Amino acid sequence: MSATTPAEAGQPKRDAAGSRDRLLKAASELFAEHGYDRTTARAIGRRAGVDPAMIARYFGGKAQLYIATLRTGDGSVEIVDLLDPGRLAVILDLTRRHGPNPVYQVAVRPHEDPAGQLATRAELHRRVVEPLRRRLSAEGADQPELRAELISAAFIGVVLARGSGAFDHLSDASDERLGALLLEMLSPGPPRPKRAGGRKSGTAD
Repeated sequence: MSATTPAEAGQPKRDAAGSRDRLLKAASELFAEHGYDRTTARAIGRRAGVDPAMIARYFGGKAQLYIATLRTGDGSVEIVDLLDPGRLAVILDLTRRHGPNPVYQVAVRPHEDPAGQLATRAELHRRVVEPLRRRLSAEGADQPELRAELISAAFIGVVLARGSGAFDHLSDASDERLGALLLEMLSPGPPRPKRAGGRKSGTAD
């Protein structure tokens, strides 16, 4: 029996890397075309030419694969700032056309898979809550952590309700109009000035 050559020894590793890359590419395309909920693991595997069971092996599941597609080529532009008009317009357009992604859905509907739940929750805080907290802290807002979570929860509630069909005017509103109203509703007011010496107003000198 001949000895295994170095090239042959490295072949399975290269095949695994190639399969993983093809799954990432196929998933990115299908999620963009059909949204998360309407994209099945079988469809991803078929487009990638890879057994769909490999999604669980390489990524842990469909939710984690979705997160991996988000992080491909990640940069500051990928981080969501719900109080930035330009980014908000992009998010509203994407969620209207493809439905809310699992990073938003986890706020109201936990994943059955505990690993998927942890991964999507962490991504929600990394992409949405934490950028808001940093912005609010820099602007001097009171309780920036709580405010960031409230703004995130309110936005996600609006996005989910928009696609539910339960609210006629909300469903019919354009992205531009909805974005303007959301910014008006979600933007915090100016920080309250601190009183010198902690005295109450109306206190005699």
